Amino acid sequence: MRATYTFSGSWSVPAPPSAVHAVLVDLERYPSWWPQVVAVASLGPDDARVLCRSVLPYTLDLVLHAVSRSPARLEVAVSGDLSGSVRFSLTPSGPGTRLELAQEVEVDGLLAAASSVLSPVLRWNHHRMMAGCVDGLASAAAGG
Repeated sequence: MRATYTFSGSWSVPAPPSAVHAVLVDLERYPSWWPQVVAVASLGPDDARVLCRSVLPYTLDLVLHAVSRSPARLEVAVSGDLSGSVRFSLTPSGPGTRLELAQEVEVDGLLAAASSVLSPVLRWNHHRMMAGCVDGLASAAAGG
């Protein structure tokens, strides 16, 4: 059994794209500014293992592989508890940055089985995780 999730979002970050980009490419520092990222371990120049836990009592174990690190687009391939891709697009917006999220992932096993009933709760959990990202990113990109 598999379940597919597509997430998107758009936020204004009050920092220039170069500052937002610098924070987003530095995966090993995510736990210092993104509350739902529990731990990050480098697996090489293009790969990292990331543990995430939002509101629900379940920690996702993910492996991220860098696909693009261009100034306007950051993309990773995801494997582990989720498989798929996550992409952030960064565009200048006044003195800040417009950050666009596009995420397409599949889950299997227990998460897929739970999805048939818990999909709204899992989506809410993801929303809370992204709220933590945007809040922390804004502070970190501003140098805080």
